[in-house]
Amino acid sequence: MSAGRWGTGLAATVVLVATGVWAAGPGGVDDRLWGRVRPVIEARLVADSRGSGSGEAEPALHARWFCRADARDLDEHEGVVRAGVTTLCLEYGVRAGTLEECGGAAGPQVVRLERDGRGGYRVVTREEPPDGEGYGRWVADHFGPLAEPGPAEPSAALAAAARTHFGLPADAPVGDC
Repeated sequence: MSAGRWGTGLAATVVLVATGVWAAGPGGVDDRLWGRVRPVIEARLVADSRGSGSGEAEPALHARWFCRADARDLDEHEGVVRAGVTTLCLEYGVRAGTLEECGGAAGPQVVRLERDGRGGYRVVTREEPPDGEGYGRWVADHFGPLAEPGPAEPSAALAAAARTHFGLPADAPVGDC
């Protein structure tokens, strides 16, 4: 293969990759903005999860929800933030020194936030895909083919937060409710 021919192929590849990046939108997430809206999103996820777990039916467990959101896309326009996220929420309780995982939910969401009167943000809407047949279409419509949300991060961080909350050692075992 001649060097000239290789160079043309490389140029075509660069154009295709650049076109794909442009079509998908910005390649990164504004870390500063994400740092400001992530805690608000996660607090809303926790609040909205309350009352939906099996652990809450057993008061002795002192069950509590722990949620994590990972940004897939983030945009701010005229004071409104649109965050495409992958979420993971797990309900944990504690019994006899063991962390008990009682329930959970994971999936993509689109969260819209506005500035509140104190300089922070508040969630104004949360959208989730429907179960079943409409799921794939919703994801494609809200994230596009190149920005489809990946799996949620592993639950190790949530289990660690739950251990801390319940005053358990870092190596406390995890069981099921």
